[in-house]
Amino acid sequence: MGYEGLAVGVDIGGTNILAGLVDGEGNIVARARRVTDPADPTSIEAEVAAAVAELSERDEVVAVGVAAAGFVAPDSSTLLFAPNIAWRDHPLGARLTERIGLPVTVENDANAAAWAEFRFGNGRGRHDMVMLTLGTGLGGGIIAGGKLFRGGFGAAAELGHLTIVPDGHYCGCGREGCWEAYASGTALANLANSIATADPEAATVMSRLAEGGPIGGAHVTAAARQGDAVAVRLLRRFGYYLGRGIATLAAVIDPEAVIIGGGIATAAGDLIIPSAEDGFRANLSGQGIGGRLQIVTALLGNDAGMIGAADSARVASTSAVLSRA
Repeated sequence: MGYEGLAVGVDIGGTNILAGLVDGEGNIVARARRVTDPADPTSIEAEVAAAVAELSERDEVVAVGVAAAGFVAPDSSTLLFAPNIAWRDHPLGARLTERIGLPVTVENDANAAAWAEFRFGNGRGRHDMVMLTLGTGLGGGIIAGGKLFRGGFGAAAELGHLTIVPDGHYCGCGREGCWEAYASGTALANLANSIATADPEAATVMSRLAEGGPIGGAHVTAAARQGDAVAVRLLRRFGYYLGRGIATLAAVIDPEAVIIGGGIATAAGDLIIPSAEDGFRANLSGQGIGGRLQIVTALLGNDAGMIGAADSARVASTSAVLSRA
């Protein structure tokens, strides 16, 4: 089904707002950026409105989509909880609609990225897929039967908190053994710094790249690309646990593909995907699907949130018009 008209997609981060004017083919034709203060939610709404106004100066906009980290209610308007901004049961969509004068759809940021990859990226042509976003944490989005799966209360696809290692590493959520504690930027950095503390000589290359400071995921990737054996092993371990979690997803969801996005995938996808495939096959509960599910990197990069939010809003706006006709 085609959806016409330009829509604005807004990706709200902790300190920045990225906005894009997106056409019906998922192309960003203009961009805007604002700096925000996460301690002042009202000012964030004002900056979103300003960014939309800037992008609407030359072209007519049919809808606005907002992607934000947190739980979004099934009404695609109320932000139930945001980890980085003081929004609790906050009617963000209604408040922005009042400011902007256009229909506004609010979506979880990982869900928005998943929708973008489904519509315009490496999920195009598939009906069932999972998107994983590898950054500081591990986020996810699920497309089932060609539709974004939000769950009964809007909080579906918090995939980073599946337990993949019973009684395993502590996670930031307070539980043990979460997927995020093994396959995220935080997990990778924690393990690299543990090695540097226990055996400084083993971490020489990574520590040098970090210039004496804490080792981050980017330092591990850079060291691996220089051939450092310890960094290579860390990324292989990361990939293995990524694949182990994907095997669990396959047993429940049976997707055609798992799309890997986020900063780590962009920087080190070629270094972790082979190990993820190994980990997936080694942990499958049934071998029949082992050769069919595809694990691939995302196509749209950091623009996915904006593109997905804009397209979700366009689809919702078009559907509302058709239902009234």
